[in-house]
Amino acid sequence: MLRIAVPNKGSLSGPAADMLHEAGYQQRRESKELRIVDPENDVEFFYLRPRDIAIYVASGQLDIGITGRDLLIDSAADAEEILPLGFARSTFRFATKPGTVGDDLADLKGKTVATSYEGIVAKHLADHGIDASVVHLDGAVETAIQLGVAQVIADVVETGTSLRNAGLEVVGEPIMKSEAVVIRRVGADAEDSKVQQFLRRLQGVLVARTYVMMDYDCRVEQLEKAVALTPGLESPTVSPLHNEGWVAVRAMVPAKEAQRIMDDLYDIGARAILTTAIHACRL
Repeated sequence: MLRIAVPNKGSLSGPAADMLHEAGYQQRRESKELRIVDPENDVEFFYLRPRDIAIYVASGQLDIGITGRDLLIDSAADAEEILPLGFARSTFRFATKPGTVGDDLADLKGKTVATSYEGIVAKHLADHGIDASVVHLDGAVETAIQLGVAQVIADVVETGTSLRNAGLEVVGEPIMKSEAVVIRRVGADAEDSKVQQFLRRLQGVLVARTYVMMDYDCRVEQLEKAVALTPGLESPTVSPLHNEGWVAVRAMVPAKEAQRIMDDLYDIGARAILTTAIHACRL
């Protein structure tokens, strides 16, 4: 049975559960449940603190897990990312009072940086040869500067509203960009059939969210132009219609480009242009 770690709370929890549900896996009904078994899919889910997931996976007690890239790196656990999931995206940056520190990373030399992600910050500074002190705080690091604990903070930045409300501004280049990822222990069997099946299901969800199915009719003489607009993943399906000289075409197209493609198809004479959502797929 495949043993999988899933975030039990926070910004990772809801989207992870939604993706697993779309992939056909049973999920918990109560937030207090810490473990459920999905016998039909031969999977056991463990609901854990997102920050602890990399540690459990690295220990070998669990086969794979879903956590944040930032949490994986910060843990320094013997685990690796094997699939980005495209949700819970965030950027990790330095911030301070306006005019205190310049945009050059070297300006942090000799400063004290407060963060909840000591592993990420210490590694980033060391990789760039910056001699600065790192102070670990659990949450609400924005107050560290106001209380004189540090001159700089390093934290996850989404909209920047919290920083502005605290009278701070971001400085320098992003430390890293994070999102939800699937992880496994370094050295684990990369060809494990159960893991590969799990990854295929999640990849199917990702594709289903990214693409739509487009159907339309066009005249044979316009087919090459139409196919150039909708090449599909391999090749579109083309079928003759009852009306001579017309064909029906079906192809997957990127959802974000669907409206533009429909306009372009209409301009070359295509008609009955329809798009439908994709709920699951295998590529």
